[in-house]
Amino acid sequence: MEKHHFFGMMARLKLINRWSLMRNTREENLAEHSLEVAMIAHALAVIGNCYLGKSLNEDRIALLGMYHDAAEIITGDLPTPVKYHDDSIRDNYKDLEKEAQGTLLKLLPEEMWDSYRDIIYQETAPEDAYLLKLLKAADKISAYIKCVEEEQTGNRDFASAKESTYRALMDMELEEVGLFMELFMESYGLDLDTMSKDLHAE
Repeated sequence: MEKHHFFGMMARLKLINRWSLMRNTREENLAEHSLEVAMIAHALAVIGNCYLGKSLNEDRIALLGMYHDAAEIITGDLPTPVKYHDDSIRDNYKDLEKEAQGTLLKLLPEEMWDSYRDIIYQETAPEDAYLLKLLKAADKISAYIKCVEEEQTGNRDFASAKESTYRALMDMELEEVGLFMELFMESYGLDLDTMSKDLHAE
């Protein structure tokens, strides 16, 4: 059978570091970021279903989260201030991203294209468009967590990014985001001993 390189390329997510314009106390690669976004996106959908009476596809959004930055294997991680500097750069990057997504899809056997096309292109049915809004929020929450973690180490390089990311999250006006922040965000500023004490106290 013909050999295909899709998953060999996916394995390279761990070689691409994020936040390239920032001084990092600990580098974050695209593979760990993708997992975190998938977990948070899944949590947002669960929150919507459990607390807000919605019927969101929890498994689907987790899958979209796993692959949401797959194109960056080819394009690299373009820093946000550069990506959104002006409309021309943003539009050109979107075109480049689409080309990269198409390249990745063709690394799969053609028989598998239908199963992966909308995951790689991040396209859902119109009734599922809300999932992409939650996914975008999960991506921003992951960025906010990174800022919090860096700030905990005394790294002030992420101070303004933390503020702007928080504002962007609040501007999304998603109830799921507010509940996630209320239920879980405080833990990211705690040390392991403190969290362990709370666990044993229950």
